[in-house]
Amino acid sequence: MSTSRLVYSTANNTCNRCRKPLKQCRCTPEGQLKSVGPQDGIVRIRRETKGRKGKGVTLIIGVAMDEAGLKQLAKQLKTLCGSGGSIKEGVIELQGDHREQIHPWLEQHLEQKVKLAGG
Repeated sequence: MSTSRLVYSTANNTCNRCRKPLKQCRCTPEGQLKSVGPQDGIVRIRRETKGRKGKGVTLIIGVAMDEAGLKQLAKQLKTLCGSGGSIKEGVIELQGDHREQIHPWLEQHLEQKVKLAGG
């Protein structure tokens, strides 16, 4: 009775860019990141403080745009809120809690459904 069970392998089964297992990797072969979040056509706005030393940020997830479109949208949102922000892995991050201010603006300017997510 011979059962072979792999205990250790030197084969590289993780993505070099995001360090996740290849099955969970969101990177495309060209190095461009895929959009993060559910692909159901709904833009979600949520507030997050995790990993930011208690500082809150507003995350806009699920916007169906290319990178240039995301940059332009982020610039408009930063101007609207009067705060800083960035784009990381297809997610727009704005400094501070601006969910109530952003929600009606996004509903008016995007052709996608917009929801407030989280608590």
